[in-house]
Amino acid sequence: MRKSVLNKETAPACGICAHGILSPDGETVLCVKTGIRQLDSNCRSFKYDPLKRVPPRRKSMGSFTKEDFEL
Repeated sequence: MRKSVLNKETAPACGICAHGILSPDGETVLCVKTGIRQLDSNCRSFKYDPLKRVPPRRKSMGSFTKEDFEL
């Protein structure tokens, strides 16, 4: 069994694979190992590339007023 470098929220996908290159249309991946693939598909030659993963956006802090910071 392989030890996964991904956390539990991130599943293996061709969009974050080191072998894949995002196509110009942005909907498919051009893989050097298996050919044209969908962004969310994966194969057994998957190799994680942390620089291709887009992290989730942070939630906004909300709106505060000056009265919120007064003692």
